[in-house]
Amino acid sequence: MKLLPASLTALMLALLMGCVTVLLDSARNSTPPIADSTDGTTGTDVTTVDPTTVDPTTVDPTTVDPTTVAVVRIVAPTEELAPFIDEALDWLANAQHESGGWGAGSHSSQQIRDPHKVQTDPATTAFTAMALLRVGGNPTSGKYKNHLRRASEHLVRVVNESDANGPTITTLQGTQPQSKLGQFIDTSMTLQFLSRILPKLPDSDPLHPQVDAALDKCLVKLQKSQKEDGSWGGGSWAGVLQSSVGCSALEWAVAAGKNVDMDALDRAREHQKDNFNTETGRASAEDSAGIELYAFAGSQRAAASEAGAAFQIIENAKKEGLLEADAECTVENLRLVGIDASKATTLTRAFAQNRAQLKLLDNEQMLSGFGNNGGEEFLSYMLTSESLVLQGGDAWPKWKQKMHTRMAKIQISDGSWTGHHCITSPVFCTAAVVQCLTADRDEELLRILNNRDAQSPPEKL
Repeated sequence: MKLLPASLTALMLALLMGCVTVLLDSARNSTPPIADSTDGTTGTDVTTVDPTTVDPTTVDPTTVDPTTVAVVRIVAPTEELAPFIDEALDWLANAQHESGGWGAGSHSSQQIRDPHKVQTDPATTAFTAMALLRVGGNPTSGKYKNHLRRASEHLVRVVNESDANGPTITTLQGTQPQSKLGQFIDTSMTLQFLSRILPKLPDSDPLHPQVDAALDKCLVKLQKSQKEDGSWGGGSWAGVLQSSVGCSALEWAVAAGKNVDMDALDRAREHQKDNFNTETGRASAEDSAGIELYAFAGSQRAAASEAGAAFQIIENAKKEGLLEADAECTVENLRLVGIDASKATTLTRAFAQNRAQLKLLDNEQMLSGFGNNGGEEFLSYMLTSESLVLQGGDAWPKWKQKMHTRMAKIQISDGSWTGHHCITSPVFCTAAVVQCLTADRDEELLRILNNRDAQSPPEKL
């Protein structure tokens, strides 16, 4: 293919400035769907929208044809949460301990489901607080501001009291997240939360420098504990999920503006991506207790931002007249618009992988995981949700519809969800489900990482 006459500078400006984001969300009602449609869609008529001529804040996403619009930016939906999700959030808020923490309980006492009769742990605290953050909470305003501030203060204390040189942030052992995900899960999930809460704290807030310092400490610990192959050891039942969370934690730190070792992030991503074979359409379950779902979700999440970046570059190039309208995402086409060979290869691989994985989202045998739901299944669904929002296209609204239907049916009457194997904690499971269903309300990481991954190093442009 020949490069069409146009300004490369214009393309790079478009990449840096971004184009219109159109969020694809087919579930506009405040009540959960009753049943999946035959093709996963809502049946809403769609129209083509020129992204250069519209204000993204005024576009009804249910009227947008995802095949004709470059989804470059993710904008949080404006509709109210479904009532069953609100009930789950209230249940989580009420489950918080006076200390500001939440707990999943110990592996040896999985039968204890009362959230106030288990010991708090950093991983569950951070993970639950992120559920409140995902729906728009912050520590200075809103319904859950006090819960988020107390959680932040609690985690800062935990990190401050931890050994400066060790890889972990707690001496607590035997928790459900540790036993099933790995010994570094407290560090990685706390890093995620602190990276997310920091931008929401005003510089003048006394908590801001405390969170900042604790974040830096977690980042050092997580990077030092990473293995050469990009994974994190100390995994147990589903170590692949711990490594996936570690990879995402580094991404969140990048989004927070921290000086992350990008080689560490690249190794983490590559390790996860290597767990999926694009040719066979199968994921390796070697480090996931033989459960393909866990490795599938982890690999999908690791490739998602790069896949979204590839989609962004190609669609912008078409709009700028640099590529033909039917141009596909290939190394050749990415090279034509100024992406260096190594980056073009990485982005193309990620794009191809994510597109291959879309074919498995209706594979109920794979999605069933262990055969019944545990926290590992819910966490995997959450990773897939984040992946679909990151990569763009029309897969997210179909998946969201599917998950809304699926989760609404199995919710407990008190508003929580619980696991039936391994991570049975209702706190952990509920936090995972909430984040699974509301991934499109998180745009900060998506915007920052998609744009970063869309750019080659300046000297190579």
